Amino acid sequence: MNEQEKNLQFEKYNNRTHFYGRLASIITLVMLIAAPFVMGAVLGAMPNMAAFGKGFLAIGIVWFVSCIAEYLIYTPMLGAGGGYLAFITGNLINMKIPCAVNARDIVGAKSGTPENEIISTLSIATASLVTILVLAVGVVLLIPLQPVLQTPALQPAFDNVVPALFGAMAYKYYRKNMKTAIWPLLVMSVLFILVPSLTGSTSFMIIPSGAIAIGIAYMRYRKNQKGAQ
Repeated sequence: MNEQEKNLQFEKYNNRTHFYGRLASIITLVMLIAAPFVMGAVLGAMPNMAAFGKGFLAIGIVWFVSCIAEYLIYTPMLGAGGGYLAFITGNLINMKIPCAVNARDIVGAKSGTPENEIISTLSIATASLVTILVLAVGVVLLIPLQPVLQTPALQPAFDNVVPALFGAMAYKYYRKNMKTAIWPLLVMSVLFILVPSLTGSTSFMIIPSGAIAIGIAYMRYRKNQKGAQ
């Protein structure tokens, strides 16, 4: 198969991916939004819609920016198939993104390539299936293991699972270019120490952190360009 035929096949694959991905996204969105209203109607416990609208607007404004930022940042990393799967199944930051990035690094694929599309889709699909399996086992064993899981000695471990996961992954990328990575790391660390409440808005803080990294990288690029002249 020559290069033209490969591109044609990949284009067909992407078209089918977008068709089924959009269909699944619409169905999922309708189900998520309709579920509480259906339960409220069946049980006769519908909320006050005016109060619901005000509450939703107050939260939605904050998360609207975060949603756009996550879409712009994660979609190029995951590709079409991986993006649809990840956004539908959730847990992007603490599971799907690390899984996809690690799988991509293992096979040596680059963002924006057909290889990255396939690897991201397979890795996120596998992560989703493993999540379902683990949740099923967890539900079955929840009652027997409850005394162990609620042990005070284990609580610090549960509180630091995500930082430990991303700390280990981040170091692999930081060491490749410490001069660029150190500044957003320091600024965000100081900011989170001074304003602890921001730890609950990590998705939103991706925007200034990414802007700092891009700015540092651009200044270093311009400096290298001037030095080469």
